[in-house]
Amino acid sequence: MGHAGFGRSGKDIVCASISILVINTLNAIEVLANEHMITESDEKEGYIECQFPDEINDKTKLLMDSLVMGLKEIEQNYGKRKRLFFKEKRYFELIIKEV
Repeated sequence: MGHAGFGRSGKDIVCASISILVINTLNAIEVLANEHMITESDEKEGYIECQFPDEINDKTKLLMDSLVMGLKEIEQNYGKRKRLFFKEKRYFELIIKEV
């Protein structure tokens, strides 16, 4: 949820990386795992939500684990950056919420 703020609009590699990972994962879940899901998104706000009304299958679990692994890697590399005078600025924070 939200844009990363790592770079200018259209030049934000963190936002683009996250978007690609999430959208590719959802497409793969739909096509490769044949999973039914309900999605809601707002590109302007940088928001996407996906809900699975039924219990997910093993392929979906694997794809979701892969997504989380990729997001954690982005967070580790780009979550905080030191800028001038060693001030830290947070660009991305991964929050995983299972419901």
